[in-house]
Amino acid sequence: MANHIKQDERASLLADIKNGMKVIDASAKYNVSDKTIYSWLRAQADNTGTSALEVARLRKENTELKELIGLLTLEKKRAEKNTGKS
Repeated sequence: MANHIKQDERASLLADIKNGMKVIDASAKYNVSDKTIYSWLRAQADNTGTSALEVARLRKENTELKELIGLLTLEKKRAEKNTGKS
C-alpha cells in the first residue's frame, strides 16, 4: 500500500477515526496501512498533548459510562418503586 494519499483524504480519514471509526475500517476504506494511520494519529496532538486516537478512545469510554449511569439510575428507580420508597 505505497499509495500517496491526498491531504483532504487524510483529513477525512482522521476525522472519521475521531468520530469513532475503527482504524482497521478506515484502513480498508481509504486503502492506507493501519501502521501509517497510527503514525498520523501519534503525530497529531491537540494543545493538551493528547493524540487524536486517545481523544477518540476517551469519547467512546465517555459514551459507555453515560449509558451505564442511565441503566443504573433506571434500576435504582425500579427498586425504589418496588419497595415503596420515593
